[in-house]
Amino acid sequence: MKYKRILLKLSGESLMGDQSYGIDIKRVAQYAKDIKELHTQGLEIAIVIGGGNIYRGLSAEQSGMDRVQADYMGMLATVINSMALQDGLEKVGLKTRLLTAIKMEQICEPFIRRRAVRHLEKGRIVIFGAGTGNPYFTTDTAASLRAIEINADAVLKGTRVDGIYTADPEKDPSATRFDEISFTEVYQRGLNVMDMTAFTLCQENNLPIIVFDMNKPGNLSKLANGEPVGTIVR
Repeated sequence: MKYKRILLKLSGESLMGDQSYGIDIKRVAQYAKDIKELHTQGLEIAIVIGGGNIYRGLSAEQSGMDRVQADYMGMLATVINSMALQDGLEKVGLKTRLLTAIKMEQICEPFIRRRAVRHLEKGRIVIFGAGTGNPYFTTDTAASLRAIEINADAVLKGTRVDGIYTADPEKDPSATRFDEISFTEVYQRGLNVMDMTAFTLCQENNLPIIVFDMNKPGNLSKLANGEPVGTIVR
């Protein structure tokens, strides 16, 4: 394996599948199967999921809601997604732990760094919910922060496209994909990989980001074995 410990970042929208809202259980099952394939090879896996398929704090603010209140609602949406993925992973026989930045003792453990690392060392899949626990910070930032805290080897960002392009490939058919790109070039080109806070955290801590198509079965395993899948930023 190229990596020993990774943090997988998934968007909330990725759980929708072909639906326009909510959680597609078939998509969750596919992700669980891919993650199990990776886990059986000995990789330690932590996961952060967004909440955009249920609720977006930023969108609510634009509609007139208080930003802080809206962001906390978004954090709760990430916990719902985390519980759905936890159920999918356990259905395929994996041991999991859900740790959240906001205490919800009946359904999960509070985030404690040493506890999270110990769970990983014991071979459990660790899911981090509720973002950073603070408003104004995205789940991308939560992913970068948690990856640094647990000493992950890389952040794997699963998306709908197979890497980073010169432009949005869904809008510009002439866009070309990068196999590898530096943090500096991403800044210079103004490419949208993660929000600036999350991206800078990774850069300052020498943490590579790999953007890849999570919806293609087998991609996750190929990537962890060092095969050229997606785009690596370092």
